Amino acid sequence: MKRLLLFTVTLCNLAVCKAQEQENPEFIGENFSLEGALALFQKSQSIEAFEQALNAEDNGINNLDLNHDGQVDYITVTDFQEGDTHALVLSVYLSDQEKQDVAVIGIEKTGPESAQLQIEGDEALYAANTIVEPQDISETVKGKGPNGMHYDAKPIGVNVWLWPAVRFMYRPGYVVWRSPWRWRVYPQGWRPWRVVSYSVFTTRCAPHRLVYRRVPTRTVVVAHKVYRPNRRHTTVVVNNRRGTRVVRSTTPRGTTVIRKNRTQTGRRR
Repeated sequence: MKRLLLFTVTLCNLAVCKAQEQENPEFIGENFSLEGALALFQKSQSIEAFEQALNAEDNGINNLDLNHDGQVDYITVTDFQEGDTHALVLSVYLSDQEKQDVAVIGIEKTGPESAQLQIEGDEALYAANTIVEPQDISETVKGKGPNGMHYDAKPIGVNVWLWPAVRFMYRPGYVVWRSPWRWRVYPQGWRPWRVVSYSVFTTRCAPHRLVYRRVPTRTVVVAHKVYRPNRRHTTVVVNNRRGTRVVRSTTPRGTTVIRKNRTQTGRRR
């Protein structure tokens, strides 16, 4: 009887561990949808409007909780510009001195009326070279005859010059955007909301993955060079497979605590 009870308890514990593993992304950054961020950027009229959209609960593309207080973190946006190149950095404040970059949108002008962009997740939060770009589909007909003909469809790059926010950044007199918000100083009316399970979050963001694709190669090389010296990362966040180890975090009382999340190992998906 005791053996049966022990066996049952063991099975229950394994089931709970498996369920928890499925509810946690392999990399903590996957709680922020890079594809969803590009979808919002494409619709935004300005960088300020883009930051507002990122932090709107109804848009559902942010589920990050890097300081583990159970609530979604506020995303700030800062533009670093050199000539015709922009690096829009999306970041989270974890204290008044700690700041962690989440992703960077690199934008490069490639002609009088053409531009390209990619968004890349920060290496502390995402798998290496997690890069997303907008895509279009090119279809060509191959073969001859009724039985030999077939359509060949392949994704191609997108000219983002006509995106309103891109035109806004390249217009004469553009003032480089620096988010005025920081740790515990947020826009009036903004309130954090509770995080949801990863399975719920990734289901909400699934439609964005049909329009924006992950690619293995960085093409906005100049934008990355502009960004790299300005990268912000923190000792609070340490990359681990299936989770993040919290070295220290600030409590509401302002004290510092030491905490370590148990991490799971496994193959990349």
